[in-house]
Amino acid sequence: QVQLVESGGGLVQPGGSLRLSCVVSGSIFSIYTMRWYRQAPGKERELVAAISPGLSTNYADSVKDRFTISRNNTKKVGYLQMDSLRPEDTAVYYCNFHNNWGQGTQVTVSS
Repeated sequence: QVQLVESGGGLVQPGGSLRLSCVVSGSIFSIYTMRWYRQAPGKERELVAAISPGLSTNYADSVKDRFTISRNNTKKVGYLQMDSLRPEDTAVYYCNFHNNWGQGTQVTVSS
Protein backbone atom coordinates (compact mmCIF):
# COMPACT_ATOMS: atom_id res chain seq x y z
CA GLN A 1 0.00 0.00 0.00
CA VAL A 2 1.41 3.35 -1.05
CA GLN A 3 1.59 5.99 1.66
CA LEU A 4 2.58 9.62 1.35
CA VAL A 5 3.36 11.77 4.36
CA GLU A 6 3.81 15.50 3.90
CA SER A 7 5.45 17.90 6.30
CA GLY A 8 6.95 21.37 6.40
CA GLY A 9 3.93 23.62 6.25
CA GLY A 10 3.29 26.47 8.61
CA LEU A 11 2.78 30.19 9.02
CA VAL A 12 5.25 32.49 7.32
CA GLN A 13 5.40 36.18 6.56
CA PRO A 14 5.24 37.46 3.00
CA GLY A 15 8.62 37.13 1.38
CA GLY A 16 9.53 34.18 3.56
CA SER A 17 10.39 30.60 2.68
CA LEU A 18 9.22 27.11 3.50
CA ARG A 19 10.29 23.66 2.33
CA LEU A 20 7.71 20.94 2.05
CA SER A 21 8.63 17.27 2.13
CA CYS A 22 6.72 14.22 0.95
CA VAL A 23 7.97 10.84 2.14
CA VAL A 24 6.81 7.88 0.05
CA SER A 25 6.54 4.32 1.24
CA GLY A 26 5.15 1.16 -0.25
CA SER A 27 6.17 1.88 -3.83
CA ILE A 28 9.09 1.95 -6.15
CA PHE A 29 10.02 5.61 -6.10
CA SER A 30 12.40 6.27 -8.95
CA ILE A 31 10.10 5.44 -11.86
CA TYR A 32 7.14 7.74 -11.22
CA THR A 33 6.50 11.44 -11.50
CA MET A 34 5.93 13.37 -8.32
CA ARG A 35 3.56 16.32 -8.30
CA TRP A 36 2.61 19.00 -5.81
CA TYR A 37 -0.88 20.47 -5.84
CA ARG A 38 -2.53 23.10 -3.70
CA GLN A 39 -6.06 24.01 -2.81
CA ALA A 40 -7.06 27.36 -1.39
CA PRO A 41 -10.41 27.87 0.37
CA GLY A 42 -13.23 28.07 -2.15
CA LYS A 43 -10.97 27.19 -5.07
CA GLU A 44 -10.25 24.09 -7.08
CA ARG A 45 -7.13 22.04 -6.49
CA GLU A 46 -4.40 23.17 -8.88
CA LEU A 47 -1.13 21.68 -10.02
CA VAL A 48 1.83 23.62 -8.68
CA ALA A 49 4.86 21.66 -9.86
CA ALA A 50 5.94 18.27 -11.16
CA ILE A 51 9.20 16.38 -11.47
CA SER A 52 9.66 13.36 -13.69
CA PRO A 53 11.85 10.32 -13.01
CA GLY A 54 14.40 11.90 -15.36
CA LEU A 55 14.31 15.12 -13.29
CA SER A 56 12.43 17.21 -15.84
CA THR A 57 10.40 19.83 -14.06
CA ASN A 58 7.46 22.05 -14.82
CA TYR A 59 5.71 24.72 -12.83
CA ALA A 60 2.51 26.69 -12.75
CA ASP A 61 3.08 30.20 -14.07
CA SER A 62 2.13 31.63 -10.71
CA VAL A 63 5.08 29.98 -8.94
CA LYS A 64 7.79 29.98 -11.61
CA ASP A 65 11.09 31.40 -10.39
CA ARG A 66 9.88 31.22 -6.77
CA PHE A 67 9.30 27.51 -6.16
CA THR A 68 11.68 24.62 -6.80
CA ILE A 69 10.67 20.99 -6.93
CA SER A 70 13.21 18.25 -6.33
CA ARG A 71 13.45 14.60 -5.35
CA ASN A 72 15.81 12.20 -3.64
CA ASN A 73 15.34 8.75 -5.10
CA THR A 74 17.54 7.11 -2.48
CA LYS A 75 15.53 8.49 0.43
CA LYS A 76 12.21 8.27 -1.47
CA VAL A 77 11.38 11.87 -0.65
CA GLY A 78 10.07 14.72 -2.76
CA TYR A 79 10.54 18.37 -1.89
CA LEU A 80 8.97 21.69 -2.73
CA GLN A 81 11.15 24.67 -1.84
CA MET A 82 8.99 27.78 -1.71
CA ASP A 83 10.67 31.19 -1.67
CA SER A 84 9.34 34.74 -1.90
CA LEU A 85 6.02 33.54 -0.57
CA ARG A 86 2.94 35.66 -1.12
CA PRO A 87 -0.42 35.74 0.64
CA GLU A 88 -1.99 34.19 -2.46
CA ASP A 89 0.18 31.11 -1.92
CA THR A 90 -1.90 30.31 1.17
CA ALA A 91 -3.43 26.88 0.67
CA VAL A 92 -3.31 23.25 1.68
CA TYR A 93 -0.49 21.62 -0.27
CA TYR A 94 -0.71 17.99 -1.36
CA CYS A 95 1.80 15.68 -2.92
CA ASN A 96 0.64 13.23 -5.53
CA PHE A 97 2.56 10.12 -6.50
CA HIS A 98 1.49 7.11 -8.53
CA ASN A 99 -2.17 8.12 -8.25
CA ASN A 100 -1.98 8.46 -4.49
CA TRP A 101 -2.43 11.58 -2.34
CA GLY A 102 -0.90 12.71 0.87
CA GLN A 103 -2.95 14.14 3.72
CA GLY A 104 -1.99 17.71 2.92
CA THR A 105 -0.05 20.34 4.82
CA GLN A 106 -1.29 23.86 5.48
CA VAL A 107 0.75 26.81 4.27
CA THR A 108 -0.34 30.24 5.47
CA VAL A 109 1.38 33.39 4.27
CA SER A 110 0.39 36.37 6.37
CA SER A 111 1.86 39.29 8.24
